[in-house]
Amino acid sequence: MRVITGKAKGIRLKTLEGLDVRPTTDRVKEGMFSAVQFEIPGARVLDLFAGSGQLGIESLSRGAKQSVFVDQSAEALNIVKENLKKTGLIDFAELHQKAAEQFLRLCPDKSFDLIFLDPPYRNQILEKILPEVSRILKPGGKIIAEHEINCILPEEISGLLLQKNYFYGKIVVSVFSEKINSGEVTEV
Repeated sequence: MRVITGKAKGIRLKTLEGLDVRPTTDRVKEGMFSAVQFEIPGARVLDLFAGSGQLGIESLSRGAKQSVFVDQSAEALNIVKENLKKTGLIDFAELHQKAAEQFLRLCPDKSFDLIFLDPPYRNQILEKILPEVSRILKPGGKIIAEHEINCILPEEISGLLLQKNYFYGKIVVSVFSEKINSGEVTEV
């Protein structure tokens, strides 16, 4: 696993060991970042269920202003910290050892431009957590969720609209954004 592009391009990242660990492959990660490449520069990013921190680190490498890493595992956050030091991006990071639900309850509204969700697959947590995640998404922001193909997410949920699904074998990347009411007029 490596940083694909940007300031830390090519640097190999350390991962957690174990059966429950499933790092995002380079192919899937490249697809995720292609979907939001123009939103990254200057963005405040949340890497919820951080694991090794590769999604938040890739964001920083591509010009994000800050990445917030959340994982309930102290071991995972230690690896995130090692990877941040190795890439020279630690000054742009904030780490929280909390369960995702606990972090979301404490997080102020409209806090993030981009939110990456890559939870453990077997728990079917995405549908439960998307309503709370929608609350902390800034207007115009995007949520990028990686999940198994058999996890079917609704097209609309808690003010979010499914923009697109990207398929990579048994993996799906779903991109959500704020639903815009068609009756509203926006001044330019």
